Amino acid sequence: MEQKNAYTELTNRYDDVLTAQTWWSWIYMHIFWRVDDNKIARIVLDMIPDEFQGTILDLPVGTAVFTAEKYLRMQNAEITGLDYSPEMLEIAKRRAKEVGLKNLTLIRGDAGNLPFEDNRFDVVLSMNGFQAFPDKEQAFAEVFRVLKTGGLFCGCFYIKGENRIGDWIVRNVLDRKGLFLAPHYTKKQACEKLVSLFGCNVEATNFRSILTFKCTKP
Repeated sequence: MEQKNAYTELTNRYDDVLTAQTWWSWIYMHIFWRVDDNKIARIVLDMIPDEFQGTILDLPVGTAVFTAEKYLRMQNAEITGLDYSPEMLEIAKRRAKEVGLKNLTLIRGDAGNLPFEDNRFDVVLSMNGFQAFPDKEQAFAEVFRVLKTGGLFCGCFYIKGENRIGDWIVRNVLDRKGLFLAPHYTKKQACEKLVSLFGCNVEATNFRSILTFKCTKP
């Protein structure tokens, strides 16, 4: 309940924070975090070709602020967006309607107990989600379960130990408000976790406190 309330309060500012559209959000992202979430989003989304045909799980879909335009170019893909926050889903629903996005189905659900059968998706995309999942180990297990053999798991999330200011913000603000949920992985721990699931089929790069990854299920 704490996590849901935290995101309820943030909903109206969420897109501004991520995309640095206002002066204060630009300072927050570029001065304190020293990252460009827009650039990171482009890098991650380029891991999935526009001409992709198949099934995609977007976990968590959030407000679809980064993905709506991408999905418009992916007319032959069947996309499911899952999020725990009904407020986020409502914004994503309005955004999809505004841009005329027809191939995105939105549902509410828990990353630790995905309501899908085994080997359901060709791609699982997870942008800025794992730092907020209560049980990260279970979420990884669920992603692996619903991903098809040969399927792609890609995305990004916060890792600790790469930016002292960012780590301070996480410990003293984001964790306390329930926007992020400890424990958090270091880069080494995150890479070891991905390798334990996907073996040698892992590519991972960090932009300070944000780890991007691309994995193929063996």
